[in-house]
Amino acid sequence: MTTIDEKQAAVSSALRTLSTEQAGLVQMMEAFNNELGDSFGQAFDALSKVRGRVIITGVGKSGHVGAKIAATLASTGTPAFFVHPAEANHGDLGMIARDDVIVAMSWSGETAELKGIVAYSRRFAIPLIAITSGRESALGRAADVVLALPKATEACPNGLAPTTSTLLQLAMGDALAVALLEARGFTADHFRTFHPGGQLGANLTKIGEIMHVGDEMPIVKPGTLMPEAALVLAKKKLGCILVVGEDGELAGIVTDGDLTRNLHRDMSKLTVEEMMTRDPRTATPDTLAGPALAMLNEKSISALVVVEEGKPVGVVHFHDLLRIGVA
Repeated sequence: MTTIDEKQAAVSSALRTLSTEQAGLVQMMEAFNNELGDSFGQAFDALSKVRGRVIITGVGKSGHVGAKIAATLASTGTPAFFVHPAEANHGDLGMIARDDVIVAMSWSGETAELKGIVAYSRRFAIPLIAITSGRESALGRAADVVLALPKATEACPNGLAPTTSTLLQLAMGDALAVALLEARGFTADHFRTFHPGGQLGANLTKIGEIMHVGDEMPIVKPGTLMPEAALVLAKKKLGCILVVGEDGELAGIVTDGDLTRNLHRDMSKLTVEEMMTRDPRTATPDTLAGPALAMLNEKSISALVVVEEGKPVGVVHFHDLLRIGVA
């Protein structure tokens, strides 16, 4: 078993790693006030105007980070994919077109495997952006734009395992992706187009797509006695009754909780107005499922009334959100 001293040593090691990597990020932020900021602007300009796709390339840890950056760009509105430089040397260069932009990643800038794809970019005048700590390296000298990262200390005590360096590469990729999506006005609705599956896709579903409408809605008129309203509550099984006036506007809501709390009263003589909440929590059809769930949790309620211009058009129950995988 691990001793207490060993656990404490592990925690101390983790804190040193995080501190070292944090220092690297601070160095990178400071570099943005100098040449790196200008280079970032040039890279952003090239990527925002690309007519083809963004090609990310790199080997080793830089390659793994590059694949993640390509996925982030693609999922946020910038067509991108990863090309392994070794495969590029064996035919995959044909995947790169003249309207593309290449982003080559190498911490040292001297990665031999990149020579083929770099030469290809120069031969066909394909813009080349380098993410490297070696501004004067072979890659840095060949590139049109160099995003020169600071040579920060690796968190590895031997200074060998890529740790801080890969974090800085990843942060640079995220910075480019976010700047591009903000410039394009990329919204949550656009994001959902590229993320239809899983919990993320569920959270980005509009409640107008899953709400109960028409005859499924538990609607009664003002003046309805509670025994009749209770039958509607039981039949519709949404945990609430909507009180809707002749003008079609929502007057209030009675929940199953209201019914339980008033069992000591003579229900046969009570109308819905005497029990309803006159200003219930509502949402619009465009409300996303994630925020809708947050509203339900915040108010400890089980259903939301969906309205347009004050008139109820649907009801969303907590179970509807669970069914599509929001929680």
